[in-house]
Amino acid sequence: MSQLTAVDATFLHAETSTTHAHIAGLGIVDARECPGGRLTVDAMVELIGLRAHLAARLLRQRLVEVPLGLDHPYWEDDPDFDPRRHIYEIALPAPGDDRQLADAVAILHEQPLDRSRPLWELVIIQGLSDGRSAVYVKAHHAAIDGVMAAETLAALLDLSPEPRELPADDAEPARAPGAWSMLSTGLLKTAMHPFRSAVSVARAAPYLDEIPGVSAIPGVGLMTQMVQGALRREELPKAPRTSAPPTSFNLPIGRHRSVAYGDLPLGEVKEIRAALGGSVNDVVMALCATALRQWLDKRGELPDRPLAVGVPVSLRRGDDAGDAGNSVSLMAAPLAVHVADPAERYAAVRADMDSVKRRFVASSGGWVAQLTGAIPAAFAGPIARFALGALPTLQSVPNVSVRPINLIISNVPGPQFPLYLCRARVLGYYPISVVTDLSGGLNVTVFSYDGRVCVGIVACRDLVPDPSEVLDYLGDALNELKDLTRG
Repeated sequence: MSQLTAVDATFLHAETSTTHAHIAGLGIVDARECPGGRLTVDAMVELIGLRAHLAARLLRQRLVEVPLGLDHPYWEDDPDFDPRRHIYEIALPAPGDDRQLADAVAILHEQPLDRSRPLWELVIIQGLSDGRSAVYVKAHHAAIDGVMAAETLAALLDLSPEPRELPADDAEPARAPGAWSMLSTGLLKTAMHPFRSAVSVARAAPYLDEIPGVSAIPGVGLMTQMVQGALRREELPKAPRTSAPPTSFNLPIGRHRSVAYGDLPLGEVKEIRAALGGSVNDVVMALCATALRQWLDKRGELPDRPLAVGVPVSLRRGDDAGDAGNSVSLMAAPLAVHVADPAERYAAVRADMDSVKRRFVASSGGWVAQLTGAIPAAFAGPIARFALGALPTLQSVPNVSVRPINLIISNVPGPQFPLYLCRARVLGYYPISVVTDLSGGLNVTVFSYDGRVCVGIVACRDLVPDPSEVLDYLGDALNELKDLTRG
């Protein structure tokens, strides 16, 4: 028996008519090695039927709501679990190209998941050239974070075309408590919550200047230093002050999505890192800074200060339980799109990321869990829905800024060797994440795999109709940094 954490439940509450809190991945596979030269629904149903127990939290467990909403929902094994209810197939007009595939994925990504059954679905997309197929896998963020997503992929993929031997499924089916048990536990937690809220707020107080948008409020930095001093803690490194400038992708988002995906050579990214210093993540952030600078400049929107970027960070450690729920936080980082000189821009990005990381490591990034835990479960949903519903209205008010960040940029390291799905080699894997009114109508997620930097971009279609333009600018940005390494 397991229960959603406050962070998990926040992803459920974050859903509105224009926002769905699921994350996805687009895999491209060479299906010619599959039996019959085709990846089929039957093959995927059989694979997941055999391996669902390796990632039971996501693949075969469903939500059970607590009566009256007094507590966060529980997970239990779906007694009617059938992989076939989650897997289906579509086809592009052959030979399908990248643009057609991206458009199809955007439409799939607009659709919410059915909360009455395990929160995932898988779509095989046929019709690509050269014997390729695409696999779009979607899962709700309430059920899975980035590390758990990687663990689920590892359960389904193999290191060679030959499927590996699997451990037996000897676990008893997980069941949620009965209604009366959930109700009584919820009532007890509600009675105790004022004390728990006070503790959560007290724990978060020294780190308020790490919260996106809060660091820009005058006096917050001084206040957190005073709190740290009162608690007799060693003063933490100062959090960079971020203030999100207006952009056209920070207007209220609509229901529809646009998607782009592509690759950059990981070897060239590492060569730039070796020549210019910093980390692979610094290079990725610098590439994004240059690409977004070009995109904004083309539209006459180039700001005179950095963008404010949210960078998701996993808080998991090696011995953390795989079903312990979302364990994530968010770093708020400046992104120096306003710096014209490429060398100075790279140096600014590197210095800013170093400052943000040093502060994050010193504070452990626990503010997300503390603040979500401060709200009673019975009120968390209504409060979240009210706040998210009010955001689009506030964003349209002149001279009122409610932008904590401009966009999310995430960089996830992956395996540097080929993987196989039903004997088909995985040629690339492109993350497709979330856009919201709170985090901006553009999201760039990067996953390194088998010598490539796989880039997945998702946006609100009303605000960024063609994110492939940003993808093209990333290629230009790579060439710019390569030129810097040549002196």
